[in-house]
Amino acid sequence: MTISHLLWAQQGTLIGKVTDKKTGEGAIGATVLVTGTTQAAPVELDGSYALKLAAGTYNITIQSIGYKPLTFSGISIQADQKTTLNGALEENTQALKEVVVTGQKQTGTEVAMIQDLKKAEVVVSGMSNDQIVKTLDRDAAEVVKRIPGVTVQSNNFIVIRGLAERYNTVMLNDALTPSAEVDTRSFSFDILPSSVIDRVLIFKSGSPELPGEMGGGVVKVFTKNSVLEDATSLSVSGWARSSTTFQNNYQVSPGRGTDWLGYDAGNRQLPEGTPEQVSTSNQPTFRNEWLPQRITARPDLRVSLGLSRKFELGKVYLSNVTSISYSNTHEQNNITRNRYLIERDPATNLPVQQYAYNDERSLTGTRLGIIHNWQARLNDRNRLEFRNFLNQYGTDEVTHRTGQTLDQGFDRDDYALHYQSRTIYSGQLQGSHDLGAGEHTNITWAAGYNYVYKDEPDYSRYRSQRITAQPGETPRPFLVVVPPDGNPYDASRFFSDLKENTYMASGQWERRFAGRDTTKENAFKLRAGFYTEQKERTFQNRYFSYVIGNPSTFYRDQARANRLLTLPINQIFAPENLDPKTGFVLDEGTSPKDRYTAQNTLVAGYIGGVAPISDRLSISGGVRVEYNRKHLQNGDPQDTAYLERRVIPMPSLNATFNFNQRSLLRLGSSVTVNRPEFREVANYPYFDYNSNAIITGNKNLKTATIYNADLRYEFYPTRSEMLSVGVFYKYFKDAIEQTTQSVSTEQMYLTYQNADHAYDVGVELEARKSLVELTENPVLQRFSLVLNASLIKSRVKLADNATNNNFALTDRALQGQSPYVVNAGLFYQDDEGKWQVSAQYNVVGQRIQFVGDKQFNYSVIEMPRNVIDLAVTKGIGKHLQVKAGIQDLLNQKVRQFYDFNRDGKIGRNERGAFGEYRRGNYSTLGLTYNF
Repeated sequence: MTISHLLWAQQGTLIGKVTDKKTGEGAIGATVLVTGTTQAAPVELDGSYALKLAAGTYNITIQSIGYKPLTFSGISIQADQKTTLNGALEENTQALKEVVVTGQKQTGTEVAMIQDLKKAEVVVSGMSNDQIVKTLDRDAAEVVKRIPGVTVQSNNFIVIRGLAERYNTVMLNDALTPSAEVDTRSFSFDILPSSVIDRVLIFKSGSPELPGEMGGGVVKVFTKNSVLEDATSLSVSGWARSSTTFQNNYQVSPGRGTDWLGYDAGNRQLPEGTPEQVSTSNQPTFRNEWLPQRITARPDLRVSLGLSRKFELGKVYLSNVTSISYSNTHEQNNITRNRYLIERDPATNLPVQQYAYNDERSLTGTRLGIIHNWQARLNDRNRLEFRNFLNQYGTDEVTHRTGQTLDQGFDRDDYALHYQSRTIYSGQLQGSHDLGAGEHTNITWAAGYNYVYKDEPDYSRYRSQRITAQPGETPRPFLVVVPPDGNPYDASRFFSDLKENTYMASGQWERRFAGRDTTKENAFKLRAGFYTEQKERTFQNRYFSYVIGNPSTFYRDQARANRLLTLPINQIFAPENLDPKTGFVLDEGTSPKDRYTAQNTLVAGYIGGVAPISDRLSISGGVRVEYNRKHLQNGDPQDTAYLERRVIPMPSLNATFNFNQRSLLRLGSSVTVNRPEFREVANYPYFDYNSNAIITGNKNLKTATIYNADLRYEFYPTRSEMLSVGVFYKYFKDAIEQTTQSVSTEQMYLTYQNADHAYDVGVELEARKSLVELTENPVLQRFSLVLNASLIKSRVKLADNATNNNFALTDRALQGQSPYVVNAGLFYQDDEGKWQVSAQYNVVGQRIQFVGDKQFNYSVIEMPRNVIDLAVTKGIGKHLQVKAGIQDLLNQKVRQFYDFNRDGKIGRNERGAFGEYRRGNYSTLGLTYNF
């Protein structure tokens, strides 16, 4: 022990920085060694190194593949002191003829992400797995909101540059993703756990290789695939929400069965033998269940198992990444809901309130996800990938609505039990092949299949009401509203299912030609490719209400009739009270328009190229041509089918000018499109209970055309840092929006329409900075900052016609567009102590949730909400990690206010809430064990 201590005391340290002489950046991969020995130290990412040596005099060599070695003589090392030696390596173009390296490129690191962004041919932003693991983000929806210009709506759907989810295309591993949402065009990002994400890239300018349907951007989510070493990890975490966990009045639907696995076991399904059209002589028997059970809400549970394996079969290298994740979550809110009339109260000069409700809403979510990816590297030139993604997601939503319908003088006491499940499968087989002796030709291809099944079994809804008691009066009992015929609101049972199959294929040929040197990065490239997709959907709704079977015979015994009509909901429609003459029967309100079949055929071809004209200037672009045929036919033979055929050429041009190795300027321009979705052209009404709105499609919608322009300056201080400032402009012809219809009922009526034209202009800022070079303090050096912010302005102009004049709101912001978005993060990482700490902030400006009109309906605007998340991770030993944190620390209200003066923003005196509630802050404690 004493000898060891004396030897250590006689050592000194050689330190310094090794850089690339041309770029000034750290020479990653270089080695500093004592000449002629094996005593050496590696050079880190920032170029620094530290080599401990016994006191004495040495010859030191700095070397790296592709560089001329540097040798320094007579370097003196003093005991217990640091000696500084810096070096700048110069490329050795004569000695380096050809080096072939076989291995796996690691794309999920922060350095790899920064370098990919720097080398990109288009305007692109992204987030790496390195960043993701530093946060508490549970799924892709929370990951992408950290990217510049990105927001997330409804905790599921991505909004880019203030443009709603319908304007953004999502690809999973280079394949277009399926959508399980009937009413919106989007991929539900919350179904993808963050633990399997390798990286997320958002392409904000068009190119021939990217899908032509985009407005805000194309989101590419890549799941992990390559394996460096066998690994197994198990993560278990518990979560508690302040407004929900351990509360003893949590609502769940009865008869849950297999709900804990994310699907209904059949308890809620339409009874077997139900005829195609229900009549009084042929009545199905439904469950007499209208009320929820009340339980104590358990903490949320999230479990994930990750497996990574590599194999070698002869010369074939195989790798497999498998992830199995399970979550069971609970959230309960008390939501204030109001609606206002156009008339104003003379006393306050404010709109008269039509209703004032309070919704006690519980949402239980269960998700089972499996990702199973294989990669086969046949040799250095040929690679195959087989990717599979399966997600089973079930939600049990219970809403208890109380309050007053003020304009009618009624108290309300209603319930809605809404269970739905979604099954999503996505599979792709992909290949990449380098051809020719010089490997100057590359061919990539892919074939894929998507399957979606959405099931809404037995969505029960009923209203009960009573006349509001005057002061001093005894309140009357609530009476269940028995409607005259079948409808989706009263004593109603609703069933729906959707099935969708998508088949796709794509291919690309790329030929590289010699450029300024022999590197691939500086080669001229010519590309040609295709993409084809066939999507087929079947959809069907059925809904029924309990009604009086025969009024003339029902009321003959008035006493019995009165007794039946005053029974509570769990008794009034019991089997003994179902009778076509003296009781109640089921009446079906389904119309032929409540079902449809739809097909979409997309065929695209493109040709493009990349021309690195000089060390500073590179140009890329080309043209993409897309043929699209969309057809939808509902069940009404008298109703004209929707059919649109379009062939649209979409040119694009991108240019990059490098001022030096660290800074560059990008310019991009492109033409893209935005097509209507099946739901938006399906002419059937759907009742959204939570929003109290009826949504109907518009079969006159047409494809929107978008003209895009981008300009961005990028600066890279080091390989892991960046600063960018960009501006963008978009012009929309026939922009598609959701708007209100001219009605003044208790429910809002929503539909879709084409605006004549619109524009969107904005500026973006992104910064990623480490404090290493700003301070000598070792603690402060472990901090890094991430900041991104966007300022956006948009305007919509509607067509000058009889439909819009004196009714529709024009010269306003795009629906769902935020005027500003700010994300900021402070990260601390201590690799030696195995600590990770992060604090993150997010705020989004006012944005239109529903577009109103000039006559009956006010627009609804969602207000800004400041969100702070804190996370701490501590490594214990070689295998264990403990993670704790809190999300939404401030727990500010979600506020959706009516725009009473119709100026597109909420002023101080506009506090009429369409919806207002707190989600509750969300705390976690979890363990991860890496075997």
